[in-house]
Amino acid sequence: MAMTMTQKILAAHAGLDEVKAGQLIMADLDLVLGNDVTTPVAINEFNKAGFSDIFNKDKITMVMDHFTPNKDIKAAQQCKQCREFASKYDITHYYDVGDVGIEHALLPEKGLVVPGDAVIGADSHTCTYGALGAFSTGVGSTDMCAGMAAGKTWFKVPSAIKFNIVGKLPKYSSAKDVILHIIGKIGVDGALYRSMEFMGEGLKNLTMEDRLCMANMAIEAGAKNGIFAVDEVTREYLKGRTDREYKVYEADPDAEYDEEYTIDLSTIKPTVAFPHLPENARTFDDIPEIKIDQVVIGSCTNGRIEDLRAAAEILKGKRVASHVRCIVIPATQNIYLTAMKEGLLEIFIESGCAVSAPTCGPCLGGHMGILAAGEKAVATTNRNFVGRMGHPESEVYLASPYVAAASAVAGRIAQPADVM
Repeated sequence: MAMTMTQKILAAHAGLDEVKAGQLIMADLDLVLGNDVTTPVAINEFNKAGFSDIFNKDKITMVMDHFTPNKDIKAAQQCKQCREFASKYDITHYYDVGDVGIEHALLPEKGLVVPGDAVIGADSHTCTYGALGAFSTGVGSTDMCAGMAAGKTWFKVPSAIKFNIVGKLPKYSSAKDVILHIIGKIGVDGALYRSMEFMGEGLKNLTMEDRLCMANMAIEAGAKNGIFAVDEVTREYLKGRTDREYKVYEADPDAEYDEEYTIDLSTIKPTVAFPHLPENARTFDDIPEIKIDQVVIGSCTNGRIEDLRAAAEILKGKRVASHVRCIVIPATQNIYLTAMKEGLLEIFIESGCAVSAPTCGPCLGGHMGILAAGEKAVATTNRNFVGRMGHPESEVYLASPYVAAASAVAGRIAQPADVM
């Protein structure tokens, strides 16, 4: 039976020769992830169930990224609970203040995921690791608990949508624009419980940072996972990050897809998702003048070094508008250090930005940039639901680092051409 990339990975981890869409399977796991918000719930369930050990101390990772450095007493208590659990079971990959990063940027950087892996995480954007040719998906904290104890979990095998990528992005268009274009095209439920599979000759023109951004937002189309075909870009990224052997799974030529789309990168324009859904995508052919109060450049979607370089290219020699607060958040300590060495932090600070330690912070309305009633923000984050970044009467507009930086300078939603 012909299978997609995702189906082949799931079959291998279930010990089966083949699987088909809709089939229920039990699959072995290569990695179980939690953060400072979701792990405490998993730990409570772990203790309640009477489990006495974890399945593998090297295959569980906990990343204290959402409310750290601790924003309040509750956040401190949650991190303390995670810290004590990690210590008790000698969990190898525990990351806290000082060596932490936003989880979905940190794990690829550390080489903890390789092609062919099966990964679950108690965070919906765990689908990010599909950029590396892995099956990776978000689960609830109770599933994380079971995964920590047993090293396996159940899945319903998803059907798939094929995205054939061709062409090359124009200057100032980015992977964020590509994925917003796709979500605008198919809707926030357009890939509901399906695998979004990206392949085609145009992949060579997408960096790993591009792919991580796009896979990250597969969940915003309702997908079970997003996954990219493994190529030389993938292999080069993994060099020096891991010494694990990995297996590449390619979709069969006659694999069955529910739908197929061709995405020509050369036609992609700077795109903004209007409130209050990522599917409300518009290009600047259809964007009125909208004054803004805040810009956030960072998150697990666009806080990597390429994103900071893009923002710095726009901001260099300019000033953030006097009525705008611009917050820049490097996604990991290593990205922060690289940005410092390259002089990017100097550009940000001289232009009037605030630069933060790695944290999810404002993306989920946690801290480091909460919006008041009536305020509008342009953000390189992945969600713009009602109240996502603060007050329910605030508004979040999703965009690329290029557009976010241009908007910070212009004081309104703007594209690079408006300020360069």
